[in-house]
Amino acid sequence: MELITKAELPVGQCEIKHSDTLMLMGSCFTDNIGNKLSDNKFRCDINPFGVLYNPMSIYVALSQLLENKSYGEDDVMQSRGVWFSLMHHSSFSSPDKYVCLDNINSRIGSSSEFLRRTDWLLLTFGTARVYKWNESGCIVGNCHKLNEKLFTRSLLDVEEIVNSYMELISRLRSVNPDIKIMFTVSPIRHAKDGMHGNQISKSVLLLAIDRICSANAGCYYFPSYEIMMDELRDYRFYSDDMLHPSSMAVEYIWERFSESYFNKDTLNIIKSWNEIRRALGHKPFNPESEAYRDFLSQILLKIETLKEKFTYLDVEKEIKLCRTLLKK
Repeated sequence: MELITKAELPVGQCEIKHSDTLMLMGSCFTDNIGNKLSDNKFRCDINPFGVLYNPMSIYVALSQLLENKSYGEDDVMQSRGVWFSLMHHSSFSSPDKYVCLDNINSRIGSSSEFLRRTDWLLLTFGTARVYKWNESGCIVGNCHKLNEKLFTRSLLDVEEIVNSYMELISRLRSVNPDIKIMFTVSPIRHAKDGMHGNQISKSVLLLAIDRICSANAGCYYFPSYEIMMDELRDYRFYSDDMLHPSSMAVEYIWERFSESYFNKDTLNIIKSWNEIRRALGHKPFNPESEAYRDFLSQILLKIETLKEKFTYLDVEKEIKLCRTLLKK
């Protein structure tokens, strides 16, 4: 007996492999899936501007990466003793203007290069509602808790999103012809707008994505929103705020993602790496014992064997850790 209504998965539509590179941009759900991919040794660049919630902020960020934009003093501002950019998360901010600019520009430089050679671009749209900075009329990525009177809030329409991304995809493929793009809608509900308002916003995103994917080969949709709404209806799958997915829900969506895009070989690499990762997390009773040194040697051998078989895996940090511990 089937006890849940399962969302239809795009199984067999395309594959993601460890040899691929992936850039992920969007809402905080991007961090959840991006961290899962990184933890399982996929090569990722996650949110080079920090968390961005709406499609147009993501569009602007990607445009700036394509241009390899260099931020100058006129692109940042100061409030409460901290310098920041309205396009960036507060993790880029600093009390020192030039540290802030260096944080922003160094990341744009590396991510601009990454975007030009990445195999996959994974975009998570969280809301169709945007904030415009009244002074310029530009849509911002982060309001940094400034007075709300400095911004005008509005709802994007489907046509605006579709037209922008049709143009963006053309530009992306002019520099990276083989790039594949996956869209998803964040399962996090935006309660500020009310439940009906949240549904209106999500509907705009879903309609826009459907039109973008229908018009562009190599563009795909993963139903993370539908999985959360239809398969994980119980509130035990939500965190304390009853809006964000719990760690259990993130794990479940990750499993459904894996089921959709990973082949048997990829799943075997993930299984082998997780065995190594669990072993590395083991806390020895006696770190100086010969038994523990033998244990570390076995882990190191497994890592090196995996690396030899799959040369694109980045395991240098773990190899260095094992060798450092063995020298003690």
